Formats: sequence, C-alpha cells, structure tokens
Amino acid sequence: MAKILMPKATAVWLIDNTTLTFEQIADFCELHPLEVKGIADGEVAENMRGADPVASGELTREEIQKGEDDKAYRLQQPAPKYNEVPQPKKRGARFTPVSRRKDRPDAIAWFLRHHPEITDAQISKLIGTTKSTIESVRSRQHWNATNLKPVDPVTLGLCTQIELDSLVTRAAAKRAAHRDEKDARLAGPTLRKVVTPATVEPSADQADDGDEPKRENITAEQLFANFGKKPDGGE
Repeated sequence: MAKILMPKATAVWLIDNTTLTFEQIADFCELHPLEVKGIADGEVAENMRGADPVASGELTREEIQKGEDDKAYRLQQPAPKYNEVPQPKKRGARFTPVSRRKDRPDAIAWFLRHHPEITDAQISKLIGTTKSTIESVRSRQHWNATNLKPVDPVTLGLCTQIELDSLVTRAAAKRAAHRDEKDARLAGPTLRKVVTPATVEPSADQADDGDEPKRENITAEQLFANFGKKPDGGE
C-alpha cells in the first residue's frame, strides 16, 4: 500500500490529469473506489486543489504510463533516494571571524576575573579559543598582556547572552554541589550528644534514712544560756 501525504488532493490531480481507473487511483491513494468516484463527480473534496505526486516524488511518469497502458496494473511508489535519514553533523569548535579573534584575550580576562568557576574547556568551547591561550592570559605571559582589559564576551560579539547565562548557571550549580560535598566530607560523622542526669538533692525523708544523723540548728543564745551553770542547777 502506498503511503502518500495528501491522498484526496493526489486523487483529484490523478483524475484530472490521467486516464487511470478509479480502482487504480483508490489503491494508490488508499481510498475507497466509491470515494474516488465521488471526487470525480464533485460530491467529495469539492473545490479541492490537486497535488501533483510527480512533483513531490511520490510517483513517476513511467508508473503513470504503465497504469494507463494496463488497467490491471497497480501503481508503485519509487524507491526512496536515501535508505536512512542523514544524521546532522556534530558541532565542532566555534568559528570566530578574523576581525574578532583579537578580542578573545579580553573575553578570557573577563572570565578569569568574574567567573573563575568556569573551566578552561568551557571557555574554549564558548568563545572558540585554545587552552594554551587561556593559560597565557592567566599567567600574564600573553604577548599583549599589558593591554588586556576584561570585556564581556557578549559585548565583543563572541557569544549570545543566552549562551553565557546558561554556562554561568551550570558552572555555579556544579560549584555549589562540589562545595556541599566537601563540607559534608570535612564534617565527618555526627557526634551524638550525651545527656547526663541532673544532680537531685535528697529530700528530708531520704536524709533521715541515711547513716548520718540529722543535725539541728542551734542559735548563739541557746548555746550560751547554760554557760557557767552547774549540772544540778546551782551557780
């Protein structure tokens, strides 16, 4: 069975431009013969514009000729030009126009000053530079190091604001994850807090049950009241 994009519009074109039978057109367009007859009579798909299957590559002139010569012949679609859909090429290094290549060291200096969390590989991919150039700017060994000024790469036209924001966001999230992991590793296992019971003063009843006799409080007047008296009560 044929697989075409617009079966009714294709049937309209075949009816108007060929002498194929309704059965041949119905078989190719995957329609019912009565539906094709209705299209020919103007009862179905009225005022529909026909779609040329030859121009779209869904049919060839030779196939139409075979069908017109042999009413029992069933139309066949031509073999596809490509057996499989071609895969898009992988994106390589970013191309930077010659007029802007001199601005890349300024962009590198901007990254090193404002976003040190971004790796050399990410900078290299974003603005189309090399790791050796980044290292020379970092170590102040670049031939034009004295004249370098940190400039936003978006301002220099080396990337878009969306690309820069995406890179900064991903780098900041990765740095935060590494920092949390490092803090957790340095903290080590959590120490359990040992709670010691509070010292409880013994009650009066508990003091009576102890070995040490309970002491009475004696004032100074009571102590010296009997001082100098004889045991039998004389002076």
